[in-house]
Amino acid sequence: MIWKEKLALSLSKVIEKDMEFSKIEQLIEKPKNDDFGDLAFPCFTLAKKEKKSPHLIAKEISGKLNSSDYEKIEAVGGYINIFLKKKTVAKKIIHEIIKKKDKYGSQNKGKGARITIDMSSPNIAKPFSMGHLRSTVIGHSLSLIIEKFGFKPVKINYIGDWGTQFGKLITAYKLWGNEEKVKRQPIQELLTLYVQFHEKAETHPKLVEEGRQWFKKLEEGDKEALSLWKWFRDESLKEFFRIYKLLNVSFDSYAGEAFYNDKMDQVVEKLEETGLLVESDHAKVVPLPGEDLPPCLIKKSDGATLYATRDLAAAIYRKHQYDFKKSLYVVGNEQTLHFKQLKSVLKKMGYAWSDQMDHVPFGMILKDGKKMSTRKGKVILLEEVLTESIKLALRNIEEKNPNLLEKKETAKKVGVGAVIFHDLKNFRMNDIEFSLPDMLRFEGETGPYVQYTYARASSILKKGKIPLSEEAELSSLDWKCEWKLVKKLAEFPAAVQKSLELYDPSQIAKYAIDLAQAFNAYYGEVKILAETEGKQARLAVVYSVTIVLQESLRLLGIEAPEEM
Repeated sequence: MIWKEKLALSLSKVIEKDMEFSKIEQLIEKPKNDDFGDLAFPCFTLAKKEKKSPHLIAKEISGKLNSSDYEKIEAVGGYINIFLKKKTVAKKIIHEIIKKKDKYGSQNKGKGARITIDMSSPNIAKPFSMGHLRSTVIGHSLSLIIEKFGFKPVKINYIGDWGTQFGKLITAYKLWGNEEKVKRQPIQELLTLYVQFHEKAETHPKLVEEGRQWFKKLEEGDKEALSLWKWFRDESLKEFFRIYKLLNVSFDSYAGEAFYNDKMDQVVEKLEETGLLVESDHAKVVPLPGEDLPPCLIKKSDGATLYATRDLAAAIYRKHQYDFKKSLYVVGNEQTLHFKQLKSVLKKMGYAWSDQMDHVPFGMILKDGKKMSTRKGKVILLEEVLTESIKLALRNIEEKNPNLLEKKETAKKVGVGAVIFHDLKNFRMNDIEFSLPDMLRFEGETGPYVQYTYARASSILKKGKIPLSEEAELSSLDWKCEWKLVKKLAEFPAAVQKSLELYDPSQIAKYAIDLAQAFNAYYGEVKILAETEGKQARLAVVYSVTIVLQESLRLLGIEAPEEM
């Protein structure tokens, strides 16, 4: 917020050498009670330094500040309370939003530099479950936030299309599979076979060894194994594309794990050349002494490569291919150790750019307090949840606005938005208990509530019939009723900035709820369309709200219907 910086600058001139500018800016806060001003500076840290009472320090400093810059300055209980000039500040904010529109809050920090985002990454031959929702929507939102700051996001869907699970699946298909059944319902049938394998393996351990052997054949290029693997992959991708279309998510690369099969030998060779690779229990590992990390396993005793080998190859390839400024991995927090090992090994290999890699972890979606498990068949399908949400949205629309045009298209925006918002309003590190009723709630702190507020504001603008521009006449208001709303609009750039710094879209989701609540309170208090002198100014405020709400939703990957 620009006024926070201005106040920090004014204070730094008065405080001089007693405190650095950054510390002053950091201490400035927003009072919870509007009676205590718009900004406040606590004097307790200075009081400790100067061995004076905080109230006395507050009085001394407030007396030295230029009072003409502010509506009022008060020294109360060790705080300097600042009241901004409502009319000056409000006009500046509203004009800026109307002028910049969806570019409000944007910066060109990135100057076109690339940031790769490893996201979504479902496993082929398994259904797209609720467990994959978080990586997909967090990664997609981060790509939009990154873009707003002038970076070029490169979204990589690192599909799980390789690994020992395919040896298990081929074994299961060879023993119990039916080609017609798989063709009819590919994902459901392959999941049934996968679950069956794990159930049988509990009493027939030889199956596990058979699965290993089939995967080894796959790695060695066995024709039958490759043919089955390709069939499983193609059928899975068809289902994934259908779900991505529903979520309105696209990718720049679908290079999955198999893409790196011919790139891993170079990694192993380099590790051997540099003396990093050692033998341990017939396996090949990179020891990581002094870093409180276990050794990184590169090759199993049977010669099969591992997830780490592949991820090393992928990281090196991406740096060469995209020359990234940053490389983000939107992957669950249970993989934190893996990414620490990955970065450590790359650094030992001499790749200083490994410092540019960031793991963006997140919590799990739980069912009855437990992690969902594909191998036990305990999954909730994302497509089913989205379909149910869209149906509920359509029912609501038909009840409340039966004459609405394009009801189905609006229901899709609202239903899908409800599921995405339910995820993104939570801080990413928190686990989320799966609850369909909570997810599909359309009242309270939900996506449909924010969308409905946007539609309400858009409807007011249509009724207002006043063309608005950045030159809109705003002098007719005293801004007392609008002030809370204007201050909330002013906070948008800071919310977007924080979401980038923390890699946390929930900062924007929470902001959108606060803005929607502030607008609805204003709507209930003020006759916006009254034919009085301030009508154009009030509509300019409403217009600014629509711009910021729509942009907030867009950054979360959610569409904003103009009617609901």
